[in-house]
Amino acid sequence: MDSWWILAQAGSQEAPSRIGSEPVDAGGQSTTQAPGSPNTGPGGTTPPPRPGSPYGLWLMMIAIFVVMYLFLLRGPRKQQQQQRQMIQSLKKNDRVRTIGGIYGTVMDVKGDEVVLKIDEATNTKVHVSASAIGKNLSQEGGKD
Repeated sequence: MDSWWILAQAGSQEAPSRIGSEPVDAGGQSTTQAPGSPNTGPGGTTPPPRPGSPYGLWLMMIAIFVVMYLFLLRGPRKQQQQQRQMIQSLKKNDRVRTIGGIYGTVMDVKGDEVVLKIDEATNTKVHVSASAIGKNLSQEGGKD
């Protein structure tokens, strides 16, 4: 934005030989390059600047894929592995909470089925899928 615009009257003593509306520098010289200069394109226009190295674009794409892997794939896999380990470590008399919010005590584990005792007074038992166990409260040392 260090361009100056010269507006002059044709009959003036300080009028340049050619009056135009192109930007000029502080010395009154035109800032546009003459046609045929080494850095001009067809018609005397300056070509747009060349983009940077293509390696920068590739490095950015690789970085994006690494971040996507860490957040979208690795995190859920780690949680699934912890859930499987918790289910495999269930044993009789463990206090658990299901993903539906039911608290109970493990009475029996048969493959993919867990029998929970949810009421001591009436001896109420519920059969749930092992994947429905959300938290083992006995391992965590307290009731949530």
